[in-house]
Amino acid sequence: MNRVFIIAEAGVNHNGSLETAMRLVDAAAAAGADAVKFQTFKAEKLVTQAAAKADYQKQTTGTGESQLDMLRKLELKYEFHAQLRDYCRGRHIEFLSTAFDFDSLRFLADEVGVAKLKVPSGEITNGPFLLAHAETGKDIILSTGMATLGEVETALGVLAFGYLGWERPGLARFREAYASAQGQALLRQKVTLLHCTSEYPTPPEHVNLKAMDTLAQAFGLPAGYSDHTEGLAVPIAAAARGAVLIEKHFTLDRSAKGPDHQVSLEPDELKQMVAAVRTIERALGSPLKIPQPVELQTRDVARKSLVAAAPIASGELFSVENLACKRPGTGLSPMEYWRFLGTASSQNYAIDDLLGDSGGLP
Repeated sequence: MNRVFIIAEAGVNHNGSLETAMRLVDAAAAAGADAVKFQTFKAEKLVTQAAAKADYQKQTTGTGESQLDMLRKLELKYEFHAQLRDYCRGRHIEFLSTAFDFDSLRFLADEVGVAKLKVPSGEITNGPFLLAHAETGKDIILSTGMATLGEVETALGVLAFGYLGWERPGLARFREAYASAQGQALLRQKVTLLHCTSEYPTPPEHVNLKAMDTLAQAFGLPAGYSDHTEGLAVPIAAAARGAVLIEKHFTLDRSAKGPDHQVSLEPDELKQMVAAVRTIERALGSPLKIPQPVELQTRDVARKSLVAAAPIASGELFSVENLACKRPGTGLSPMEYWRFLGTASSQNYAIDDLLGDSGGLP
């Protein structure tokens, strides 16, 4: 059974509070998620003073402040990270965070020691930042929201180049790294792709979930899904389509102030989603179409066998009048019906005797 890796995306829903962040860890652990993920950044290194808010941010936080001012209030302080990492260990859930600037990336990789790194969709064309991720040597989850297949391939070339440790970076060298057997092997070993639609919330008709399959087929890499829809249906459907990883935003209170709370699951909903995904992964089973052990008793009861529709004497010919198909299915298959027609019986049968059953002997 392939286990789906579930990331409970806390993001910035802590609103800068360590206490709230720890409560988010508690909720993610109680829901059964594999990891809880935050976001690590210094606002001044992420956006300019003139950067506008996204439309969804304007709707959730108003237009009275800049994106820079909003993000300053949502920073997860560096000194909180080690405490959260250790707290996660105590709750048996993996601590992850997404870096949005070079200093934060180095901090997460070197000082916090996260096991894997998440590249957000907005950074998929940020070549220097992608290269810095790969140069850490850590496993990478690459989100592909807003990207074309060509952009994904270029990003993978940068990652392959970084993993290989080659010199003289540039587009031609990235293509060479991507095409190399060693580069491909490293990508398969270290990279998971995430299909994503970068709209908050995402209307179901814009999810394009089949593109997750396209990513896996085009690049030969494991593919998962980062969800921004409302509710549970789409991430559960992604699990049913074979997603290896599901990422979903969650919050303690959807009515709280902040840009992401309204498109997040609350703790009970997160728990429902995790339970549903676990059910789906068990239900996917094997591609082999064979009877399951639990079906064998039902098969004998539900299927039919060849039986005598009337008394049949030894030497009498089998015919449409004296043959029938009835339950149970413990005798000869009705697929043998035509082989018997017109042949002589070698024994006596009473009505409803199974053909070939010794109970039909005199």
